[in-house]
Amino acid sequence: MNKINLKNLYLNLVIILIVFISDRITKLYILKVVEVEASVDIYITPYLNLFLIWNKGIAFGLFSIDASVIYNSITILIGLIIIAILFMMLKNNNIQRYFFALIAGGAFGNFYDRVVYTAVPDFIDLHFYGFHWFVFNVADIFITIGVFCLILVELFFNNKNINEKK
Repeated sequence: MNKINLKNLYLNLVIILIVFISDRITKLYILKVVEVEASVDIYITPYLNLFLIWNKGIAFGLFSIDASVIYNSITILIGLIIIAILFMMLKNNNIQRYFFALIAGGAFGNFYDRVVYTAVPDFIDLHFYGFHWFVFNVADIFITIGVFCLILVELFFNNKNINEKK
């Protein structure tokens, strides 16, 4: 492995660790608030509250279920997806590798919670005039940013290369 690839690998690992640690810190803070206050319902702005829910489903609480066999199957599937994301990150030599690292860091954060707590603590509640978005966490933010950036790169940069070849 040459110096450039090793440097990129270390940078990717640093990104993953920063995302994972920032996610853990925010979740531990919210869980500590619950421990002290017995609940979390913190008004921050007219559009943002902190409100703890335990998500047993996948992203943004979709497919929340109680059956342990299905839950464990979803957890294993998520683990396999994380491995695939890491593989794509390692095989990619473009800026996309950093976006895969953001996704992997967030996915590790939520995967850790699924294994340790059997649910993911979500606590960021965005709302606008009575319309509430799904409650989410910091890991979800990084996953969303990574996916959004991958889409942008695909739309604006990879299509440009395709049009130039024609």
